[in-house]
Amino acid sequence: MQDIRVSQTLAQVAQRQSIKAKDVLVLRRDVFRDGIVSRLEAQALFDLNNACSVQDSSWVDFFIEALTDYYVHQADPAGYISEENATHLITCINRDGRVKSQSELELLIHVLEKASSSPASLVSFTLDQVKREVLAGRGLTRHGDELTPGVIGEAEVDLLRRILYAFGGDSHMAVSRAEAEILFEINDQTDELENHISWSDLFVKAIANFMMAASGYQPPPRQVALKREAWLEQRDDISGFMSKMVSGGLQGIFNVYSHSGEPSVAEQRVKDMQVDIVNSERVTQSETTWLVNRISRDGNTSENERALIEFVKENSSSIHPSFKTLSENVA
Repeated sequence: MQDIRVSQTLAQVAQRQSIKAKDVLVLRRDVFRDGIVSRLEAQALFDLNNACSVQDSSWVDFFIEALTDYYVHQADPAGYISEENATHLITCINRDGRVKSQSELELLIHVLEKASSSPASLVSFTLDQVKREVLAGRGLTRHGDELTPGVIGEAEVDLLRRILYAFGGDSHMAVSRAEAEILFEINDQTDELENHISWSDLFVKAIANFMMAASGYQPPPRQVALKREAWLEQRDDISGFMSKMVSGGLQGIFNVYSHSGEPSVAEQRVKDMQVDIVNSERVTQSETTWLVNRISRDGNTSENERALIEFVKENSSSIHPSFKTLSENVA
């Protein structure tokens, strides 16, 4: 049940339509007074965030902290985001069809980072919101970086990397087809020459991770598979970057994967749970066909896609023999 003090403060702030630093101090004290953020309070914080266009900078930190506490720690099961709670969070944010503010986008990412496990629906929704922001180029990021429509800057790449890291956690979970699909959409609809160079690095590694896992390789932790290469700081031009990507950077992806050998009894139990992505010829053929069709969809093969094709070709004996033939049609 919502504390009467919290209700009064929320009503006063909403009527004024602006959130001051002193309001945040009062709300922080009263909301956390009993150590529990209730669903009523969580809903009220969303309402307040929508009602007040003027917000002190301290509000964003409190908004994210309180709602993360609710969705990750207060709502059952603690530490895990259930499908029900993910749907509730998406519904609260998606009232007008998109994330309304950077505080809401940051909340989504923070919840994913803090949860031990989250539904795929939540990460797909969050990735899609970043895609919308990239294509629309609305406003600024939380840290003041200006967005340009149709261009993916370094700030957006960092957001995407955080989302992919958060969903994979410390497990060896591969990038999913749903995630790969959204990354392709971003790549297809943005200006390759204007995009930040780190986007190429993330895009190619993420799709390669997806393909490697579909071909029977045990994926490393996402933080390893998708880590940002130090040589990106050299700011090479795009052709130099792609040359380095194919000749050195991409081979590093292959080196951190291990092929599944004969498993122990315990390992076999785990493998049985992963049968849809590990050592399945049907899935491998399906994913290979999907990739080729996805690359061909817009009738244009980008430099990022060419780098990906080259990587897969180099490892065609391990990936899937059909890819070499299929890829010649889009190379």
